[in-house]
Amino acid sequence: MPAAADTAVRVLLRGDDEPPITLPRDPAREAARRELSKRMYHENDPSWFQRALDAFWEWVGKLFETASTATPGGTLGLVVIIAAVVAVLGALWWRLGTPRRQPTSVPALFDDRPRSAAEHRAAAEAHAAQGHWNRAVQERMRAIVRALEERALLDIRPGRTADEAAAEAGRALPAHTGPLHAAARSFDDVTYGGRAATEQSYRRIAELDRDLERAKPQLTSSSTTQNADHNARRGAAG
Repeated sequence: MPAAADTAVRVLLRGDDEPPITLPRDPAREAARRELSKRMYHENDPSWFQRALDAFWEWVGKLFETASTATPGGTLGLVVIIAAVVAVLGALWWRLGTPRRQPTSVPALFDDRPRSAAEHRAAAEAHAAQGHWNRAVQERMRAIVRALEERALLDIRPGRTADEAAAEAGRALPAHTGPLHAAARSFDDVTYGGRAATEQSYRRIAELDRDLERAKPQLTSSSTTQNADHNARRGAAG
C-alpha cells in the first residue's frame, strides 16, 4: 500500500519530462487516498462474504489451537476426545430414537367416526399391502380394541387411550397382558413418538389380534361364585 501510494503521488504530481514537485505531507496523503479509492485498484479484492468466511475459519483455528494446547496429548488427544463424544451421541441417538417432547395429554385411540373391528382390520391390511407400516400398526391396534368392545370385554369409551385399553383388557385376558402392553407401546411410538414401524412389529400386532379372537376371558371370583350357586340350585331342584 505505501508503495502504491508513492507511485500514485508521483504520477499525479509530475509529467513525463517534468521534474518531481514537492508537496506538503497532508495534501500528498489526500491525493494518494483519492487515487487509491478508484475502482481499478479494488477489482481483485475479496468479497464481504469471503472476508467473513476467512475471519470465521481464523477464529475456528485459534479455538482449536487453544483446545489442543489444553488437552493432554495435544491435537491427537483432542481428536480422540471429539471422536469419543460423537460415538457416544450416536449410540444414544440409535438407542433412544429421535428426541421428542412428551405430549401434555395423550390423545384418544379412536377418531370421531366410529368403525367396526372388521373395518379397522381391512384398513390395516390395505396399508400393510402398500408397505405403510405406521398406518397399519395404528389400524390393527384400533381393530383389537374395537373387537374387545364388541365382545363386551371392554366398555365403549371414546376417550380411551391405547395404554388404558391394554391395562383394562389385561384384567379380562391376563394371559395376554404382556403382548397387549407391547402393542400399545408400538401404537404410541408411531403415533406420538415419531418412530417408524416395521413389518415385523405389524405382524406381531396382527398375530395378537388373531389370538385374542380365540381367547376366552377369565371369569372374576364373584362371577364364578354366582355360577356355582346357580348350578347348585338347579341340581337341588332336579
